[in-house]
Amino acid sequence: MPLPSWLSVADLDHYGVEFARSGFRGPLNYYRNIDRNWELMAAFEGVKVTVPSLFIAGDRDMVIAFPGAAEHLANMRQWVPQLREIKMLPGCGHWTQQERPAEVNAAIVEFLRSLPN
Repeated sequence: MPLPSWLSVADLDHYGVEFARSGFRGPLNYYRNIDRNWELMAAFEGVKVTVPSLFIAGDRDMVIAFPGAAEHLANMRQWVPQLREIKMLPGCGHWTQQERPAEVNAAIVEFLRSLPN
């Protein structure tokens, strides 16, 4: 199977060495603890994000295809009133910063430059 252009054999080798060294426990523990995360964050239910914000995602991200995700994106400004932009990267998957580092960096720099001093 060919690798995507943003992932090299050297990357795979690096990840393989690191997972062999540290195991896959950390990434799996996030999902094992998901119910507890909801409990810990319950105090923040309904709290709005009130700082200037930028949302970046890939239009091929599987999370964007989850049921209800389109409605969340359409209504995001209700919860993030200072949302400056929803930037969808065409043809990009879940790992935007690995797949499109130059575009993500440019979007972040443009966003930061737009903020008042």
